[in-house]
Amino acid sequence: MIGLIESPYKEKFAIPRQPGLIDDGQGFLRLLPPYNHPDAVRGLEQFSHIWVIFIFHQTKQQSWRPLVRPPRLGGNTKMGVFATRSPFRPNPIGMSLIELKNLIIRDSEVGLTLGSIDLVDGTPVIDIKPYLPFAESLPKAVAGFAQAAPANKMTVIFSATAQKQLIEQQTRYSFLERFIRQVLAQDPRPAYKKKCC
Repeated sequence: MIGLIESPYKEKFAIPRQPGLIDDGQGFLRLLPPYNHPDAVRGLEQFSHIWVIFIFHQTKQQSWRPLVRPPRLGGNTKMGVFATRSPFRPNPIGMSLIELKNLIIRDSEVGLTLGSIDLVDGTPVIDIKPYLPFAESLPKAVAGFAQAAPANKMTVIFSATAQKQLIEQQTRYSFLERFIRQVLAQDPRPAYKKKCC
């Protein structure tokens, strides 16, 4: 492990299924010793995006299963685990392509300010790599059952009590209302609950 994620998502529920789906869900990657050396990130500021390779540390330890139920297919259709991005894998390793906003280097702290993330607070990071558009952006690629971005955009309405609480928090969290709207508009409920409720 080279570092830990600091995220606005304190639990798994409501985390966007992919990075970049909402604007305000930024995070921070704090590098740990001995990887928090400034030389380890020298040159990284030249890249706009990085691959963050991490451990799904909050998935329940289960025996390996070859089939999973991707939420994108409504949670009822089974697909091979290797044909999905499910966190329930033989090795609980994930990777996300995330915007690199800034490098922070001060005293013995080295960290990366990240754009919109899809990671829970405390996620262990095992590696980062720069994104290379010339090699990794493939316009002719076929994406199976996930050809387009998710289309579910729910309407979000705040109660009077919630609106009052948002106003009270506005000086500390200026984008809180927009952040909550974006997260909830993605409809974070499990797929099997979307049809019934």
